[in-house]
This record gives sequence, C-alpha cells and structure tokens, in this order.
Amino acid sequence: MSESGENRPYDLEERTFAFARDVRAFIKLLERTIANVEDARQVVRSSGSVAANYIEANESLSKKDFRMRIKIGRKEAKESRLWLRLIDTEARPEARAKQDRLCQEAHELMNILGAIFRKSEGGE
Repeated sequence: MSESGENRPYDLEERTFAFARDVRAFIKLLERTIANVEDARQVVRSSGSVAANYIEANESLSKKDFRMRIKIGRKEAKESRLWLRLIDTEARPEARAKQDRLCQEAHELMNILGAIFRKSEGGE
C-alpha cells in the first residue's frame, strides 16, 4: 500500500512486502507505552509473516504446501489486524489515519488470500 493509499500494486508479493514495510513506518509514530511496545512487536512479526508466507507459497513444491502457506498468510493478516486495532493512537492523532488504512489493508489481504485458498481447493 502506498503512503497515499492509491495505486496499490497488483503484484501480491510486492503488496504484502509494502504492508510489512508500512507497518514498520507506522510503529515509529507511536507513543512508547508498555502495551504499544508489546503490540508493536507482535504486529511487526505478523505483518512480515504475511509477506514471507506468500513468498514461500509461490516457491512451494506441492499444492498441499502452497495451500498451507496461503492459509498461514491469511491467518497472519488476520492477526496483524488484531494487533493494529489494539495499538493505542489516542496520544498521536496523526497515527490514527495510518492505523485505519493498515487495518483496511490487513482485511483486504485476508480476503485476497482467502480467495486464493478457496480457488486452490481442487484436487491434489
């Protein structure tokens, strides 16, 4: 997702990378509370895992492995959305809009990866 939220890449590998990168930029805007630090650690891990699992899916040796990686990527996108929602942006209003955009992108990635998983359900 670009900073402006426009011209999202069609290449899902690039889009998942951009999501992980944008999460890291967002984290730098946050107030350093105990909860935010812990939630930030979690969202950094899960957002990077979305991208990593998508790359691994594309390099998989079997359909079963592909489906498992796509499913894990979807789970990590869902988890990223949870951590993003938990982060407190009250003290930094400028971060709120970025938080909302990242939550939306996590939701869209969940939907995309879920659709890929469903379409791959054909025979082994």
